[in-house]
Amino acid sequence: MEQTPRRVTRRRVRTRARLLDAAFTVFAAKGFGRVTIEEVCEAAGFSRGAFYSNFATLDELFFALYRDRAGLLEAQVADALAQDGPGLDVPAAVDRVTEVLLLDVDWLLVKTDFLVHAARDPVVARALLDHRARLREAIADRLSRAGGHTALPAVLGDADGAARAVVAAYDGVTTQLLLDRDTEAARAWLGQLLTALLTDGGRGPA
Repeated sequence: MEQTPRRVTRRRVRTRARLLDAAFTVFAAKGFGRVTIEEVCEAAGFSRGAFYSNFATLDELFFALYRDRAGLLEAQVADALAQDGPGLDVPAAVDRVTEVLLLDVDWLLVKTDFLVHAARDPVVARALLDHRARLREAIADRLSRAGGHTALPAVLGDADGAARAVVAAYDGVTTQLLLDRDTEAARAWLGQLLTALLTDGGRGPA
């Protein structure tokens, strides 16, 4: 008797995942404001009933999609920074981060749509600000725990200032990536920029 709810739950999880994957593809191709629920359902191979059993609106699906991908980005950064001991080998850590970091043009298109959407909706903006705060906190926490072993350039101030600089660098490089579509160059440039930011001009720990 206990197995039936579990089967339903697993099926619902699979349905939700397929809807999110389909939405990602459609949003990246057409843009959030030009997509209908019917198009998402068709891409996923489901009816509108399947959609409404998981999401109340297209906005809710869009937010869930963003949250999933943003969580992946947070995990990638946190895992890459956690591999050193008490100290922090900045160039090595930067290499790990830029190697695994999600630099996908389709994701960046969806993320940009979400940013524009958030700029016009205070509730969505709050959710985006919360995500960015969590990302900065993960970076700042790692830099703080390395304090005393790895000094940061004085111009950045404390670990929080350094974390803000890291996120700003990522934003700038990914904006360029949207235009030139050169992922390899983006990874290389992001690595050089982060190393320069977190060390004395890239010449080693300050």
